[in-house]
Amino acid sequence: MKLPAWLSAWDVFICLVSLAVALYGFAVVPNFGTAFNISQVIAGVSERALIALPMMLLLITRDIDLSVASTLALTSVILGLSVQSGMPLAPAIGVTLVAGAILGAFNGVMSTWVGLPSLVVTLGTMALFRGIGYVLLGTGSVNILPAALTDFGFLNVGHLPLPRTILPFLIILPVFAVIVHATPLGRRIFAIGGNPETARYSGINADRIRFGLFVFSGVMSSIAGITYTARLANARANNAFGMELDVITIAMLGGVSVFGGKGGVVGVVGALSLIALIRNQLGISGVGGDAQSTVIGMLLIIALLAGNVSPLLSTMFRRRFGASRDLPR
Repeated sequence: MKLPAWLSAWDVFICLVSLAVALYGFAVVPNFGTAFNISQVIAGVSERALIALPMMLLLITRDIDLSVASTLALTSVILGLSVQSGMPLAPAIGVTLVAGAILGAFNGVMSTWVGLPSLVVTLGTMALFRGIGYVLLGTGSVNILPAALTDFGFLNVGHLPLPRTILPFLIILPVFAVIVHATPLGRRIFAIGGNPETARYSGINADRIRFGLFVFSGVMSSIAGITYTARLANARANNAFGMELDVITIAMLGGVSVFGGKGGVVGVVGALSLIALIRNQLGISGVGGDAQSTVIGMLLIIALLAGNVSPLLSTMFRRRFGASRDLPR
């Protein structure tokens, strides 16, 4: 059976693994299937879900943004200080989104116009942006926030075990999927990562698209910063410390190639679900955060190995079974 062009065997595989882990949790892990825990699983992944989308696109174009968690933290600080100064919530959110766009644009300028490697640029801004957060707020936090913001962070949608914090992702996801897999812009993004020289000779303005993706990453990180601030009811400079590891793991485990040009929304969503389920089940079982990060690091290595081994396996299966579709990307 031939899969649709936007779906690969790896997408199907990672989604099935995620489903298997969920079924294991329902069957074996105590209290996993309660409405409260399901709500907590979804809430806990809200920010990672938002940031994983631009990270996927940047990796496809052979770029990366290591500053996403620091951008989240700095925009969280900006939001907190804005409301603390007496600014109404709506303008404060607007300022936060503009700040995220500016931070992303800085990464974009350094990576495209100046021509520095995005790995080096965002490694520097990862420390720079978080450092600015500490300069603005110090080691303290802003804990007095508008009720509308904290209600968004604490409440569910009606009586469903669906936290409001996941709504931005659910609204953005279908639009994002259509743009990536069914528009000329999406095809250009894949072309840039697949063969930059060919894309350039085809008339694609790669630098402009890459710059736009960095701005998009900054805006999405600022939305994640607003969500994180609402969910934890505080704004501080050390928010989301280390979250970039989870986001990169989600993207690569979801089938995005570290060499660019390959990736899909379905696989990334499947990997997002898998990471959330693993973290939750480990937490219920009493495994601490450091040990959970170790597991996530192992998954990242597995994702990198899969990216290198899967082409060989795909060739073997095509020769053996005459398959018309690649296995894991």
